[in-house]
Amino acid sequence: MQCPGFREAISARLDGEPLGMPAADLDRHLAGCAACAAWARQAELVTRRARLAAAPAVPDLTAAVLTALPRELPGTAAAARSRLSATALRLALLAVGVAQAGFAWPSLSAGAAAMSAPVHMAHESGAWNLAVAAAFLAVAAAPRLAGGALPFLGTFVVLLAVLTVADLRAGQVHAERAAAHLVLLAGVALIATIAWRGRRRRAVPAVARERVPA
Repeated sequence: MQCPGFREAISARLDGEPLGMPAADLDRHLAGCAACAAWARQAELVTRRARLAAAPAVPDLTAAVLTALPRELPGTAAAARSRLSATALRLALLAVGVAQAGFAWPSLSAGAAAMSAPVHMAHESGAWNLAVAAAFLAVAAAPRLAGGALPFLGTFVVLLAVLTVADLRAGQVHAERAAAHLVLLAGVALIATIAWRGRRRRAVPAVARERVPA
């Protein structure tokens, strides 16, 4: 083997890498080749100086970096407010659902006496109010259902509001009875808000995915 091959082995030994040949062969060559032995001493000296050289002075930027950092991570406060708002909406909808179920109970238990109507009509009204209450409670428990419940409940509330206003003007319904529909209106408004917030959260990742290829 020529000297360049042995010098590569010398360099590998200095770097702690495999020699590519038996160590005894390298040692025998160094013992008999003055040029390679001198090259090895010079390479060892250069390597030692490089490893023991003092590191360049670096200014301490710890204080400046800590001062430049934001007080809190971006989005943390917004995410916390979003979770708080979502929890408040679900608790409000839960309360509305319980109140709506309370309106259904007199019709189901007292029958005709509850609404001055035939017993079966009172039962139908009570069952309907209880079903609406169940929808409110279901959305409060699983907000992802808001989008599916909104079209039906929203249509019902709009029609009921128009008919109630007409009946109030005609004197065919008491104000107390009409005021009870405000609970229903509040529940649908809460569901609409939950559905809108859910749609907005889904739209943000979709926009991000569209921007990735660009």
